[in-house]
Amino acid sequence: MSRPAEVAVIGAGWAGLAAAVEAVRRGARVTLLDMAPQAGGRAREVVWRGAVLDNGQHICIGAYVETLRLMRQLGVAASEAFVRQPLTLVDPSGLGLRLRRGPALPAFAIAVLGRRGWRWGDRIALLRTAARWHRQGFTCAPAQTVAELTIGLPEAVRVDFIEPLCVAALNTPAADASATVFLRVLRDALTTGPGSADLLLPRISLSDMVPAPALAWLARAGATIRLTQRVDALEHDGGAWRVDGARFDRVVVAASASEAARLVAPHASSWAARAAGLDYQPIVTVYARSDGCRLPQAMLSLPATSSRPAQFVFDRGRLGGPEGLLAFVVSGAREWVGKGLPEVERATLAQAEEVLAAYLTRPLTVVRTVVEKRATFSCVPGLDRPAMVVAPGLLACGDYVDGPYPATLEGAVRSGLAAARAATP
Repeated sequence: MSRPAEVAVIGAGWAGLAAAVEAVRRGARVTLLDMAPQAGGRAREVVWRGAVLDNGQHICIGAYVETLRLMRQLGVAASEAFVRQPLTLVDPSGLGLRLRRGPALPAFAIAVLGRRGWRWGDRIALLRTAARWHRQGFTCAPAQTVAELTIGLPEAVRVDFIEPLCVAALNTPAADASATVFLRVLRDALTTGPGSADLLLPRISLSDMVPAPALAWLARAGATIRLTQRVDALEHDGGAWRVDGARFDRVVVAASASEAARLVAPHASSWAARAAGLDYQPIVTVYARSDGCRLPQAMLSLPATSSRPAQFVFDRGRLGGPEGLLAFVVSGAREWVGKGLPEVERATLAQAEEVLAAYLTRPLTVVRTVVEKRATFSCVPGLDRPAMVVAPGLLACGDYVDGPYPATLEGAVRSGLAAARAATP
């Protein structure tokens, strides 16, 4: 084109923001629209009775190279945004894996060999299995679940390591989760380079990590930003598209899967059916406070059972937040959501009082509970995710769009970058 491409990005979550920034960087004139008054989608800050909380507790890992690159471009220093530490998955008693700094594969092997609480046979079995996955290129039969992939591992390894890692990475229980996607996450965490398996725990709000800096960057670059504006209709106009009547050369739909399905259904019914047919897993975050409480780690793994909902707890006081504020995360929470919010809170507090008794100086009280009913798609084997290309000149991005990653911040950012590059050849 002799003039800059006119690109509309519908949706200002992390995928849409990444797409808008990349499209501007590639010379396009971008209009960003979102029905919400605040950018960030499901990863943003919320204010509750004067307290700034995140809409759910998120973590990143060192292998999230595109998310970190985007943050650098927006002027956000990872050293200020995150508490970075080698992968540490320990329970309140101190048992668990503690990786050293440096290349992840040897650090993982050393951590497994030194893992207290497992028999030598347990440790060797995990290392042999991990070595086999590495030799096979971290691939497996597409129909396998994580439970099937790891059926030969000792129960202690599956309960203490595989199951919490799976639900943290895929937000899907191991019995249902895709082994293919699980192995892809492991591959990137263990082989991308030094620090790839590091935990990056946010110590600033999610909005300050990407959404707010992205809006400021886009505004400085001359992009048009329209929040609180719901798009009613897309219309094909020759080689272009109209968004509520306004003409654009390309359109990137970065809305939720259900909203994207509504918009594109008149133009690509099979794509819309795939997007609308996705199944979801909830995540519940129970924010609770015990004045004076300080955990030994910023993040602890918790023993989750049929009566103990949470798999992880985060000490927000160690992450720049209010002292004594804890965030309990219940991933793959469909059954617990079905029991009702009061029961989730009651069971979480009972679990905390049982396993964190040594650290609770005062009784815990619930500050707020965030329930994201459609937190992520269910990452099951053979999932038919909708493609990036919807129709000529019409693209889609989001953590649910076809790709190698589960529904993560990195998956959303990568999807947005890919869509922007396709929209600005």
